Amino acid sequence: MKSKEYIPALTGVRGLAAFLIFLDHYNQTSFHPLLFRIFNEFHFPLPMFFVLSGFLICLRYYDNVEVNKHWMRKYIKNRIARVYPIYLILTVATFLVAWMINDNSIYNNLSSHFTVFLLNITFIRGFFDDIKFTGIGQGWSLTVEECFYFSAPFFFLLIQRTKKWLIYLPLLIMGAGVLLVLIFRNVDFYGFFGNFKFMFISTFFGRCVEFFVGMVLALIIRKSDDTISKIPFYTYLGILGIAGTTVIMVNQPLTAEVQFGLYQPVGIFTNNIILPFAIASFFYGLIKEKSVIRFLLSTPFGQLNGRSSYIFYLIHLGFIANFAITHIDTINTWFFEWLDARELYWITEHQDVIEPIMLLTFLFSFLTVVSIILYKYVEEPLNLYIRKSSFLETKKV
Repeated sequence: MKSKEYIPALTGVRGLAAFLIFLDHYNQTSFHPLLFRIFNEFHFPLPMFFVLSGFLICLRYYDNVEVNKHWMRKYIKNRIARVYPIYLILTVATFLVAWMINDNSIYNNLSSHFTVFLLNITFIRGFFDDIKFTGIGQGWSLTVEECFYFSAPFFFLLIQRTKKWLIYLPLLIMGAGVLLVLIFRNVDFYGFFGNFKFMFISTFFGRCVEFFVGMVLALIIRKSDDTISKIPFYTYLGILGIAGTTVIMVNQPLTAEVQFGLYQPVGIFTNNIILPFAIASFFYGLIKEKSVIRFLLSTPFGQLNGRSSYIFYLIHLGFIANFAITHIDTINTWFFEWLDARELYWITEHQDVIEPIMLLTFLFSFLTVVSIILYKYVEEPLNLYIRKSSFLETKKV
């Protein structure tokens, strides 16, 4: 398979992962207790993004990586063009809106607002437990992504020498993370590597296996032919594996301090070590096997959702979502009052179930439309402009 071949289903799967993250973050206590518990452990979509990043970066750059300024500058420019412009715009807008409405919640009660803002726009906030959820809260994961992006070329050079580095590097990286916690856990500096739970759940040092599993999948796909199987064995094996890891987390004991199975040692091991292999099996199936899932993710609508999924991820929580929720709540209130006025009580007596579903449906639809518009008219044009510009490139003498 050609290293730069476009794989439609893997673009579509980004939209699927973003939707599943949305379900996790907007889980409703009015749902059936078992459904609520399952949605509460929907942590696997984020590892899907991490495995996918490892796969795509390795697939595209493994063969042509070079140790020189020209290659590195072009590589970094492409990464910046893909991730940074829309993130910067939305982050600045988030802090501006918070200032206008006097909302200090985005600072996590920290007094140094400029420091919080600076760490947000530089992607560094993900190293600090006290700051990771500030600004665009879900953006902490971009620190994890950026660590991989900037390290990947050096990983490739080592792996080209011997594939044993695919095992050595994750062990060394996790070891470095453990060492950082041992050094800084008693240092009061915004929670910088303050504890092992934070390191394993929220930093590249703890999540690196997900990226390396994606890289292994890329190396396997690079050596494969273009044969497509009619039996979706690995597709459904991967789905069963993902479901199995969710079952493991659902069955972890919870306490007032431990609100997710992910926070338990078994949950961390399942999420960081076992789950990536199940996801890789699912991705392998999407690439090499025919299935209904592959077809749906490869449709034009699936592709558009996948391309706009980054923006959806950035705005599904925050001031844009809050604005939508306020107006949707108003519509829902009016709707049920309208039903009561017409004595349609057989509907309104189920309001506690219907209203959350209406909220999620309207909110998801609204955010999807906004994401597509921002992708088409802001993110994509800026991405192409930066890629074609001379940004970071050396001037010819």
